[in-house]
Amino acid sequence: MHIRFCWGDFEIEKEPYSGILTDHFQETGNYLVRRPAGMDNWLIVYTLDGGGYFRTPQGETFCRRGEIGLLRNGVPHQYGTISGGHWHFMWAHFAGLPETALLPEGDVIICSIPEGALQRRMLRSFRTLLQDSRDRGRFWQELCENQLSEVLLLVASQLADGLDPRIAQIMRTLSARMKEPLTIAELAADVGLSVSRLSHLFKETTGRSVLDTLNRMRLEQAALLMAHAGRTASEAAVDVGFQSYNHFAALFRKRYEVAPSNYRKGLKHSKGN
Repeated sequence: MHIRFCWGDFEIEKEPYSGILTDHFQETGNYLVRRPAGMDNWLIVYTLDGGGYFRTPQGETFCRRGEIGLLRNGVPHQYGTISGGHWHFMWAHFAGLPETALLPEGDVIICSIPEGALQRRMLRSFRTLLQDSRDRGRFWQELCENQLSEVLLLVASQLADGLDPRIAQIMRTLSARMKEPLTIAELAADVGLSVSRLSHLFKETTGRSVLDTLNRMRLEQAALLMAHAGRTASEAAVDVGFQSYNHFAALFRKRYEVAPSNYRKGLKHSKGN
């Protein structure tokens, strides 16, 4: 069987990668990618025709025509064309965006996009993403992130239609007011729930607590500000709503396995190379 890898024709235990990489593939039944150690970035695919599969420790999932597939970072995986078929899809690797915190838990997330206006909008977003990535003009990466953010929000919105409407409202509030000093009591009052009921329902529905979700969004936004807006670690912490730098640094180190200041230094070093 032919094995194709996104970074060379050999197997790599773990592929360090940051930034955005996109392309448009039309593959036959011999297409296969295997990464037993996972990867540092997310993968999103939009299937235009045919279908592919994703195999992770949680099992096998299929991504068919009109569906968006998202493979979470750090997950050991294998994916490829469904046996005997073909897979026509557009894809992007990206290092993480705040909107991923709005997605449900799981190694692979599959979202069916209704035919009509929404599918056309997705196609336009992916085509623009691909064009900006290829052109590499001024602010190309920021333009790509804007397209990806839109796609992720649309996916999160589509998936949220099956959620309890109160949880969907909380998710939208967290996204819109991420930088504000929100409290669980305030959020609970907005949807007419007690604090304990909201906490239980949110965790049961999303797999994470309200605070974990909010902090995850803030951390990913801080990483983007350091990477693309020239903000220092302390400036980024304030920008995204953390009141204590030490608390921010501890959470950042746990999330990215590096101190915020060292994360920024590493970005400068990689750009210098």
